[in-house]
Amino acid sequence: MPSRRDGPTSHRRERMLASPRFDGRVFRNTHNVSSGLKPGVERPTMREFLCPDEHRVPSSPLPVVDPVPLWGARPSSGLRVTWLGHSTLFVEIDGARILTDPVWGNRVSPVPFAGPKRFHPPPAPLAALPPLDAIILSHDHYDHFDRPTIRALAETRPETPFITSLGVGERLERWGIPPTRITELDWWETTDVKDVTITASPAQHFSGRGIKDRNSTLWSSFHLRGPKHSFFFGADSGLTPEFSDIARRLGPFDLVALEIGAYHPSWGDIHMGPENALSAYKMLASGAFLPIHWGTFNLAIHPWSEPAETLVRLATPARVPLIMPKLGAPIEPTQSVGVDPWWRTVSSMAPVPLVPVGAPESLLPIDGTVD
Repeated sequence: MPSRRDGPTSHRRERMLASPRFDGRVFRNTHNVSSGLKPGVERPTMREFLCPDEHRVPSSPLPVVDPVPLWGARPSSGLRVTWLGHSTLFVEIDGARILTDPVWGNRVSPVPFAGPKRFHPPPAPLAALPPLDAIILSHDHYDHFDRPTIRALAETRPETPFITSLGVGERLERWGIPPTRITELDWWETTDVKDVTITASPAQHFSGRGIKDRNSTLWSSFHLRGPKHSFFFGADSGLTPEFSDIARRLGPFDLVALEIGAYHPSWGDIHMGPENALSAYKMLASGAFLPIHWGTFNLAIHPWSEPAETLVRLATPARVPLIMPKLGAPIEPTQSVGVDPWWRTVSSMAPVPLVPVGAPESLLPIDGTVD
């Protein structure tokens, strides 16, 4: 097993060097965009992050549906998705069961005693998930790539493969996952799981878990194509013309999941927010729209429910087919009609600290490293 100082294996290094996105040192976006704060745009202050206002976290419990009894029956349409919080989705597509960016930990942080806590417990215990055919890991940021969750899945699901972006497999191997269980993909590369073809597709973002590894691994969106259905998982991305390329090469779609939360105008190249997410949806040009990357962690300075409110306000007159289920509620796009604004029942008026919701004991503690 390679150590942290060994760097990529020779085979992995060869694949990285062959990637059009790798410049010999780091991965880069297709377009020349900032991976941090945009110039000429007002930037959030450190005080805004350290002294959150009263609206950034919900002060009453979020409604959460227990999906476990509902998972007992297969989806009647062949495509069903359960939003388990943030960007974690349990996808059932044409007989395959696939989990995206699983995060069951209590914090998305390199240390167990600081950093954003969950607003809500996971809708289902990790052990209650049905058998999995694949686990997709889009990139290595803490809110998508949770070490205790991944290690728990590796131990309890010993046959399930991990499918991820180029270079990320090195981290998985350091965490004890055998190379035979890891498939790394560059953009437009594919792998098959049962009858479903999984394609890594472009995203405009960045990577890294510490101060010295910025963009040392790739970031991706992912497309799932079964015999009858098509699902696009946008993961993390800023608005990019590449959404049109994705539509041309991989569409049409039955359902698309795009990030709407944890955004700021100065992050506009690497995160979208609701307005740019609608522009991306128009480029993708088909399918119902499931918003993700909101409602679970306090990662920005906007009110916690603002992305949902803004999306509904903008999408309704445009007749965009939104699907916005409660956390844990399995949805089939062909059977979902309208938007139930469940977040309006949740109070956010009282100033409260980050909500201390306990994570499963088996997933704690995080060991404090930046892996």
